[in-house]
Amino acid sequence: MQFNAHDYQRAAIDYVVEHPRCALFLDMGLGKTVITLSAIQDLALNRFEVSRVLVIAPLRVARDTWADEAAKWDHLADLDVACAVGDAKQRSKAIESGALVTTVGRDTIPWLVEHYGKAWPFDMVILDESSSFKNHQSKRFKALKSVLPKITRMVALTGTPAPNSLLDIWAQFRLIDGGKRLGHFLTHYRDEFFQPDKRSAAQIFTWKIKKGADLAIYARINDITLSMSAVDHLDLPPITSTVVPVDLPAPARRAYRQLGEQMLLSLPGGLVDAKNAAGLSNKLMQLASGSLYTEEGTTETVHSAKVEALGELIEAANGSPVMVAYWFKSDLARLLEAFPQARELSDAASMRDWNAGRIPVGLIHPASAGHGLNLQEGGHHLVWYTTPWSLELYQQTNARLARQGQRFPVSIHHLIARSTIDARVIKALETKDVTQSALIDAVKAELSKTIHPARRSPNHDRTHLPYHR
Repeated sequence: MQFNAHDYQRAAIDYVVEHPRCALFLDMGLGKTVITLSAIQDLALNRFEVSRVLVIAPLRVARDTWADEAAKWDHLADLDVACAVGDAKQRSKAIESGALVTTVGRDTIPWLVEHYGKAWPFDMVILDESSSFKNHQSKRFKALKSVLPKITRMVALTGTPAPNSLLDIWAQFRLIDGGKRLGHFLTHYRDEFFQPDKRSAAQIFTWKIKKGADLAIYARINDITLSMSAVDHLDLPPITSTVVPVDLPAPARRAYRQLGEQMLLSLPGGLVDAKNAAGLSNKLMQLASGSLYTEEGTTETVHSAKVEALGELIEAANGSPVMVAYWFKSDLARLLEAFPQARELSDAASMRDWNAGRIPVGLIHPASAGHGLNLQEGGHHLVWYTTPWSLELYQQTNARLARQGQRFPVSIHHLIARSTIDARVIKALETKDVTQSALIDAVKAELSKTIHPARRSPNHDRTHLPYHR
């Protein structure tokens, strides 16, 4: 296929060529993979400035997306791509092939660094979804940091550089420029731009950015950062985001109140025990969706209200394919049982079938839909059966359908159980406050509501929904 680059794509390609160390913060759907491969093609085969390129990506993206994209476009025909995934023998065979471009999963980096030792061969490294390197204490970060002196070009790619806060970008830029712009140590960066937020005596739990510090950070990284928004460059079909309220039956409401008040619930099949705030949040979300994991390891169905609401949405789609995002494994089992026509979108074959229109109901987990998937050809209806706390996964999953190449208006529906934590999750996503402290505050609010229902906030059941592109 011939690649006719849009102006913004040409600008991004030139930016990578001209900046040996840079970050491309590109919204989903802008074509960051073909942009980067086009820059590699120019640098390696025209300018002879690059000899071997390593692409570090989420496992499925490393396995499928980069090789598929290279094979798709005529101008990339001379790029050979080796996928170093699988067991150690398979990885070794791939990396020893001498391919110009080698793709690996993120968790392979410690093994790869140890494998090569001082003979590290890659002079250009691509961090696909660089936000996965935001933890400076992770093994992948430390391993890659150890070979930085041997890397002459580093490109970071992501649409969500700071999924939680601007604290997340320090580690990414530490890899990009070696600490030149944001400092060599996280503590120095944090002390300069942030101040303690929630704390207990000397222990600080969360940090908040100082007034005006965000602009100062942007100024520091501006010379090596290119940021583009899809809304500025793409003419996408309209997106409609709606809430579908779901009324829980009386027994489920009673169970929800008991679990909130006592953090303990006795069911016929076993005991449900929420030991802390995070555990309680998880259990409340499970119950709102219809089933609970017991301490005995079984799954107890509490209600079918969301299943019934989903059935109505599928029927209303009048034969158009519907993608359903679930969160818990128990959700998947119940949905497969309730909708025999449904199929899990979990591998390359199922995703090809979805895009070909052969799957009427596709069930997808946000963690597997987060990066690099093009599913817009298969449908334009998305239903969130259970909405997760993760803003990054939420945005990325929405963008599987709402992206370049989508021909129809996209409808995103959220099944929200009334008077449950569901609404608080939506509010957190709307305000982009998806930190641990927000989760704890939400749980506190749920506890307060169950114990003192009269104090319930009038804004609890919100109908305005976010869609972040």
